[in-house]
Amino acid sequence: MKYIVCEEPGRFNIKEKSVPSRRDGEVLLKINRVGICGTDLHAYKGNQAFFTYPRILGHEIAAEVVEVDADSTKFKPGDRVAIMPYINCGRCRACTKGHTNCCEKLHVFGIHTDGGMQEYVSLRSDLLLLANELTEEEISIIEPLAIGAHALKRAVLTAEDTALIMGCGPIGLAIIKQAKLVGAKVIAVDLNPERLAFAKNIMDADIIFLADDQLTDNLKELTNHAMADVVFDATGNKKALEFGVKLLGHSGRYVLVGLSKGDLVFNHPEIHAKESTLLCSRNATKTDFYRVMDQIKSFPTKSYISTSLPFTEMPQNFDKWTASDSTIIKATITF
Repeated sequence: MKYIVCEEPGRFNIKEKSVPSRRDGEVLLKINRVGICGTDLHAYKGNQAFFTYPRILGHEIAAEVVEVDADSTKFKPGDRVAIMPYINCGRCRACTKGHTNCCEKLHVFGIHTDGGMQEYVSLRSDLLLLANELTEEEISIIEPLAIGAHALKRAVLTAEDTALIMGCGPIGLAIIKQAKLVGAKVIAVDLNPERLAFAKNIMDADIIFLADDQLTDNLKELTNHAMADVVFDATGNKKALEFGVKLLGHSGRYVLVGLSKGDLVFNHPEIHAKESTLLCSRNATKTDFYRVMDQIKSFPTKSYISTSLPFTEMPQNFDKWTASDSTIIKATITF
């Protein structure tokens, strides 16, 4: 079978190896479609935390069951499935409390272990969700939408809240649309006017602001100095992560969804005076995946997926997708 491996920052190779052997309790899967994530882009550029090379990327996956245990009652050959890529231990304190998304020994498929950019994989059956009622395109975006759903759950977002989302990439847009489904007032912030237009016209953001020197004043004017009840960072940019607290109102919640490799510095009196709640949001749980699957027919999947190419064409297009002026929202590759 063929697979794509990121040998080192800036270099992909297409290689061949044997189809993996299925062990008891595992399901052999044929990979049909893989979404390209911000994590994949960061790994390609060499600035992804918790990462080593070489690595087979890919954790946003639509797959098909090929082979299962003879006594399996949940899956059968031909079933379409989504993959939860968070390989947890099931025994640590976090897992036993239901927080499998931040397991002490967590290995994320496609980041810490080789992922889905290959024709076949064999995975534990408990990491799979039956999704026959969804299209291949919908299945391939469940994982990034679940990241957004988990962030909203961490924030305890309500219809009474004003939510400001920094960053209109795939995760930020997922948060924006799902925050609108909750009924919150949504403000989208980005450096890219085209992405802001997408956030307003496709994802239904109420207000859009450029991330410029006027941002704070514009937000003060809009909210009569109350600022935002909840701020989500979906950039992973150190400067943005540190700036977000300035957009937060008193008693507000600040949710860090994006990940930066280095230290962050906040002014303690500033966050203390507001009695700010600082929350990190990592990955997603099975509950988040099911919530997304229930709502995904309300999500503009076809607009969200900007382009889809055969996997053999990915290496020569990846530089274009990582460009700062790229208009691609979500790219997927097909096998």
